[in-house]
Parts: sequence; structure tokens; C-alpha cells
Amino acid sequence: MAMRRETLGGMTCRIISRLPEGTLPKLVLVLCHGFGAPGHDLVPIADELFELNPALGDSIEVVFPAAPLSLEQLGFAGGRAWWHIDMNELVGAIEHGNVRILRDRRPDGIDAARELLLGLVEDVRQKSNLPYRRIVLGGFSQGSMIAVETALNLPEPPGGLCLWSSTLVSEAEWRLNMARLKGMPVVQSHGRQDQVLPFSAAVALRELLVEAGAKVNFIEFDGPHTITLAGLEALATMLERLVSEAT
Repeated sequence: MAMRRETLGGMTCRIISRLPEGTLPKLVLVLCHGFGAPGHDLVPIADELFELNPALGDSIEVVFPAAPLSLEQLGFAGGRAWWHIDMNELVGAIEHGNVRILRDRRPDGIDAARELLLGLVEDVRQKSNLPYRRIVLGGFSQGSMIAVETALNLPEPPGGLCLWSSTLVSEAEWRLNMARLKGMPVVQSHGRQDQVLPFSAAVALRELLVEAGAKVNFIEFDGPHTITLAGLEALATMLERLVSEAT
């Protein structure tokens, strides 16, 4: 596995590829880390995907952008965020049964983060000469939220979405563009014991996607706020199908 660093959309990115030098990918996967994690947090996932399906190594590149905001001053050593979250407020609200705290808000900073990720997608397209439908967006937790936000605002929809431990935010604004995702494959996984982002909110996101006509593979599991092997396998299967459609 070869890793290189590039600046895409103004963000530092780690790019994992097994393609021979000078070979363009048939598909690019962009995976965004969660709140408080370092920019390299999800990088090992590329190897896991290639182990699950070795043929993917002959076709795809995986891009891992580091979110724009540093959380060093808040005590998160090396931690970054797509936008700031008051974790004490979030945890307190959920403990008191207010599971709509994120769903009913437009997060401050989500617009700026979206513009950066839109710029990244455009840089990827220019370098790879791929159409939007050959770019898959996804991530974990907050990273999956910015993936949805970006997918809804691209000039054309991406090829797919991968949403691990995600939730519904900015519902009013998302509903306006959600129909653009009609027919899009979506992998979504969530733990029934998730104490960070409640399972019920993930179900609300799934229902919104299904209502819009997206093809959602929803994987629920007994567990907390995490990425499971089943979630990885579902992503590998989706990528394999998208690559086969590109040939």
C-alpha cells in the first residue's frame, strides 16, 4: 500500500492507492473522520477494504481529508473537527430525551466545511478525470454528516454514500435537496446502544433517504458508536458494484 499526502480543497489529505504510478483510478472513495479524531484516524480502513476485496486495489483510490478545525485548545490532542460541537450540551440533551437537538439545528460552520469538501471533490475530478458518479463520499459520525451535506450540494450527485454511526442534522435544509439522491446506493450502519448519536435519529435519517428514493442498505447492530466489520463489508460490496459498472 502506498500513501501520499496532497492538499485537496485546501485540506491536508492522505491518499491510499495500490495502483501503478501514472494509472488513473476507476473510482475514488472519500472518507471523512469524526469529531475529535486526528486526520489519519480512518486511514487503516483502506487496507481493510483491500483485504476484503483485493480487486478493489486495482481500481480505486481512497482519500482521507483532515477536517479544518483544530481541537488542541479543547484538550483533544491532535483532534480535529468539521465544525464545533458542544459535547456537554449534546450529551445532556440526549440524557434528558431530547434526541432532536441536532436534527432541528443548522450547525454553525457546516457551510464552510461543505465548501471545503466541495473543493476537494472538484480537485479529485480534475486529477482523476472522473465524473461525479465515480466518486463516493462517506465517513464516520460527524464525517458522515458532512458527506451528506456535500452530496446534496454537488452539481451532480456522487456515486454513493457510506454513513457509519451517522445522524440527521439540519433536517429542514436537507429535505429541500434530498430528492437529488434518488436511486443512489447508500450504506448506513448504526449501533442500537449508541450513546453519542441515538439509534432513533439514525432511523430518522434512513427514513428520509428512503423517502427520497435512495437505495439504503441499513445495518443495525448491538453495539456502541463504532464501525463494524459488517459496515466495512457492505461498503466493499458497494464499491465493487460501482467499479463493475464503470468498466
